[in-house]
Amino acid sequence: MTPTAPDASPPPTGTAALHAASRLLGTAAADTRRAGRDATAALCSAELLAATLRHPRTGLTAARALLHTLTHRRGLGHGFAGGRRGTAAEYAGLLLNRTGLARDLAVTGLRLRIEAAALRHPELLHGPLVRLIGAIEGDRQAEAVKIFREMSAADGTSYSLSSVAPVFADLLAWNALIDENPFNDRSAWAIATGEVPDAEPLLGIPISFWAFFDRGAGRAELLTEDTDLLARLGTGGSVTQWVRNIAGLGNVGRIMIHTVTGADGTDRYVLQMSGMGGGAPRNDSPMDLVGGFTNVGRTDTPYTRAARKAVAACVPAGARLAIVGHSQGGAAAMNLASIPEFTDTYEVTHVVAVGSPIDYKKPADPRTQVISLVNEHDIVPALDGRSAVSPYQLPDGWLEFTWLDTSHAFPLCHAAERYAENLDHQVPEARDRIDALLAHYRGPVTETFVFRLYDR
Repeated sequence: MTPTAPDASPPPTGTAALHAASRLLGTAAADTRRAGRDATAALCSAELLAATLRHPRTGLTAARALLHTLTHRRGLGHGFAGGRRGTAAEYAGLLLNRTGLARDLAVTGLRLRIEAAALRHPELLHGPLVRLIGAIEGDRQAEAVKIFREMSAADGTSYSLSSVAPVFADLLAWNALIDENPFNDRSAWAIATGEVPDAEPLLGIPISFWAFFDRGAGRAELLTEDTDLLARLGTGGSVTQWVRNIAGLGNVGRIMIHTVTGADGTDRYVLQMSGMGGGAPRNDSPMDLVGGFTNVGRTDTPYTRAARKAVAACVPAGARLAIVGHSQGGAAAMNLASIPEFTDTYEVTHVVAVGSPIDYKKPADPRTQVISLVNEHDIVPALDGRSAVSPYQLPDGWLEFTWLDTSHAFPLCHAAERYAENLDHQVPEARDRIDALLAHYRGPVTETFVFRLYDR
């Protein structure tokens, strides 16, 4: 037998090793949970009951073996899952502080993610953050809330939020897996295993709840008389200028489209999409708080419907289009690129998402270049469950640029203007690379269209 040559590649170290181990633990947790679900289904099945009635000794032996597997510490610990009976038994285990092997594996994987993040963010292992993590680990939610309030009183809520931003999703998932709230478990399992969450992990409110309130066919109103606004907006063909334009549009429901004539004489179009506005959580703008939740978890939303009408009003079919969006606008930009009817009409060549939770979205056209810009102290990009220091990689072909902002204050570090400053002065290499990728969109701006979007 010919001996197998040893793997010449060295084993991963540092962050890579912790990430690899956390991914393995996430996979093991998912497989163990499936095993618990299968064992629960077998124990509760009509087939086992019928077999026990026919052959009591054999049936009871099988039932005891399944019960032992689901409850013994050398088995699945407390591995009940799936179905009404399994779900009830699982929730009872939470109340009795019986977490089971699958949860232990998932929590250990999340802990390794936090340790990996601490290699880049050593502040996570010092001061009140250590106490906060310890309280979450000990399932002491009231104490964790008290510690965060103390952090906010000492350093301000803005700084405290930004300090936990690199591990925000992991901490919420960890807390959800061990707390007594059964409704946030599904989202926590998704985050722990690298899947797409369909609810927020704090209370477990599903995206469908927010989508129920975020309705409307979408309407786009062309603004033609606001000369002061147009004077504030630039026409330079740099990603920094586009991000500054989004800041100039303000968070009041406006988007802008530029017609750019390239060096080859071809007209191309740049859609610039602003983020969530203030005011009531639900108002007549698709960029309200309710829309923010919906655009993270859904593709077809009032924001995308209104934006499609704006594009249709001034961009000819078949034209090439680049979309730049900040915050909720970045999520909506990816939503547009994910709608086949939209990409069949326009060639979406690039999407640049600035401080946006887009990591689980996928463009309909595989040729679309996706670029994500993330300040690691910005908490918003992690709202989809994946942080900038996540062990799970982005899809092939995506580009993600991350950095540590000198300001740790949220929402300052999330502002579009701040991202523009970062690109110009902190990570100019990222700016230059993006500008090179979008070189065909550099040229004189021949037309500017500003729209105000509405739900209805």
